[in-house]
Amino acid sequence: MEHPFLIFAWIFEKIGLGHFAHAYPHVVYSWVVMAMLIGIGFLATRTITMIPGKLQNFFEVLISNIEEFMVENTGEEGRWFFPIVGTVFIYVFVSNLVGLVPGFFPPTASLNTTASCALVVFVMTHYIGIRYHGIHYIHHFTGPVWWMIPIILPIEIIGHLARVLSLSFRLFGNMMGHELVLMILFFLAGAFFAPLPIMAMGIFVALVQAFVFFLLSVMYFTGAMEHAH
Repeated sequence: MEHPFLIFAWIFEKIGLGHFAHAYPHVVYSWVVMAMLIGIGFLATRTITMIPGKLQNFFEVLISNIEEFMVENTGEEGRWFFPIVGTVFIYVFVSNLVGLVPGFFPPTASLNTTASCALVVFVMTHYIGIRYHGIHYIHHFTGPVWWMIPIILPIEIIGHLARVLSLSFRLFGNMMGHELVLMILFFLAGAFFAPLPIMAMGIFVALVQAFVFFLLSVMYFTGAMEHAH
């Protein structure tokens, strides 16, 4: 999908990097999202006070609600990996939202971005399993009795690998589909504001898709923490 105009692709053209920006817009706009989050995080934390201001209060409510929801599902033991799932949720949500801004490309509308996020979750899942169970984590893949290993092991391996496909293709498909619908409406009836209802629904889609990615990640981490049955 080729956008008619991308702001940062145009900026990169001015500095001689237009080919890279047009070939990899998801990379460029991932950098934009990262810069936005770093900047907002800096502004929110540079003057932390006992009586929070509006920005500090907003982020305190947001972060605490995400954390408490996660702890309700994982228990107190899971609180230590909140930074990674919280970061994934906020990054995915903001990446989804930037696609609603004219001239911006949502990084999550590229399979490369969603697959990279899914791989982070995949690696973290098994790191948690090994950290909690050591060598006995292998029992998550072998089943309750040894003679079922030839049956259970391939199924478990395929199931775990399928998680990467599930996470990446679900998010990519929804965001790419929304981008296509929005672009078609802009071309057909942009002057009559026909895309506005779709853009409003896009905010809801962005939130739901980020939450689904976050929730599945928490479920995978929780499963890795549990003892094999």
